[in-house]
Amino acid sequence: MENLKKLREERGISQQRLAEHIGTNQQNIHRYEHGFYEPDIRTLKLLADFFDTSIDFLVGATNNRRRIEPLEKYGLSEDEIAVIDALRRLSAKQRKCVDVLLDTFSE
Repeated sequence: MENLKKLREERGISQQRLAEHIGTNQQNIHRYEHGFYEPDIRTLKLLADFFDTSIDFLVGATNNRRRIEPLEKYGLSEDEIAVIDALRRLSAKQRKCVDVLLDTFSE
């Protein structure tokens, strides 16, 4: 729960207020923030929804704060979904190469 405290402090809310919002107590929030206790998946989902972020960001698995939206929401074709999936598997260096290529086509 590496980012929970950061998100809570950015919002300027107390552990007590967050606890009330997700239906737990202040002691549990303290335990989550300090790594003494790990929340169950239901609690993780409530926290992610409250902060409009992903569970991956909450637990420190990514630095990307944005919630991951299902691709179907955007009405993409199967080919477009496959391209996006392939792009997500690329290394940072490979993505930069793709960015350069796309910039070349858009000029």
